[in-house]
Amino acid sequence: MAAISSNDLKNGITLSVEGGLFTIVEFQHVKPGKGGAFVRTKLRNARTGAVIERTYRSDERLEQAIIDKRDMQYLYRDGEDYIFMDNVTYDQVPVSSKNLGSAANFLKETGTAMLILHNDEIIGVEMPPSVELRIAETEPGIQGDRVSGARKPATLETGFVVQVPLFVCPDEMIKVDTRTGEYMTRA
Repeated sequence: MAAISSNDLKNGITLSVEGGLFTIVEFQHVKPGKGGAFVRTKLRNARTGAVIERTYRSDERLEQAIIDKRDMQYLYRDGEDYIFMDNVTYDQVPVSSKNLGSAANFLKETGTAMLILHNDEIIGVEMPPSVELRIAETEPGIQGDRVSGARKPATLETGFVVQVPLFVCPDEMIKVDTRTGEYMTRA
C-alpha cells in the first residue's frame, strides 16, 4: 500500500484505516487562526456503506488502498454464487450473493457490471444507472381502471418485484433504476 499525505486527499480515494477500507466522500482543509492546520473528512466504508467522520493533522501520513475496478460480464448462477467473466482475461470469477448486495436483483445473463477488487477480494459492485428487464408476471390492466398514478406489482425476469403503472403488460421490456429499484419507463 502507498502512503500519502493528508494534504493530498481527494474525493474518491480509498484509504486503509484501522483495518477497514474507506472511500473519501468529502474533505475540508481547515486552517484555524490559532494552532495547526488539519483536514476534516467524511469516509464511507467500502464493504458496509457506513459513513464516519475523521480528522487528521496537516501532513499526516495515511495508507492508500489500491482498488481495481474491472468490467465483467455476468454468465450464470451456481447455487449461492454468481459467475462473472473478466472481459479482458476471460477468467471466470465466482462472486457470493452477499458481496453483490442489491445488485443481484438487476443481473441478467450476459449483463455487465463493474466489480471493485482489493487484493483480489471483491468488495463491491457498481451497476449501470439503469437496466432493461422483461416483466415475467403482472396483472393485466383493466379497461377503464385509469386512476392517475395508480401502480401494481410486477415480477421481473430476475425475480425482483417492482411497482409499475397499470398500463404495463406482461412480457414488456421496462427500464429500472438500479440505485432506487424503481420503474423508470418502457424500453
